[in-house]
Amino acid sequence: MKRVVLYISDKCPHCREAKKYLDDNNIQYRLTNAKMQRGRKELDAIGARSVPVIKIGNEVMIGWNLKNFKKLYGSH
Repeated sequence: MKRVVLYISDKCPHCREAKKYLDDNNIQYRLTNAKMQRGRKELDAIGARSVPVIKIGNEVMIGWNLKNFKKLYGSH
C-alpha cells in the first residue's frame, strides 16, 4: 500500500474533490493544511506553489486529476 499525503487549503474546491474521492474509496491518507507551518514547509521542499498536492509514495501530483491519481496509486 502506497503512503498518500494530501495537501489542501480550506477554500479550494479541487482539494475538497480530491479529499472526497479518497474518503469515498477508503484510501488512507495524511491530510495536511498548506496554511499550517508543517504543510508550508513540506510544500516548499517539494517546490509546489498551489494546491491540491498529492504525494503518493515518492511521486508528487500537483492538482487533482483522477486519471493521473489512478496511474500513480494504482486502479482503485
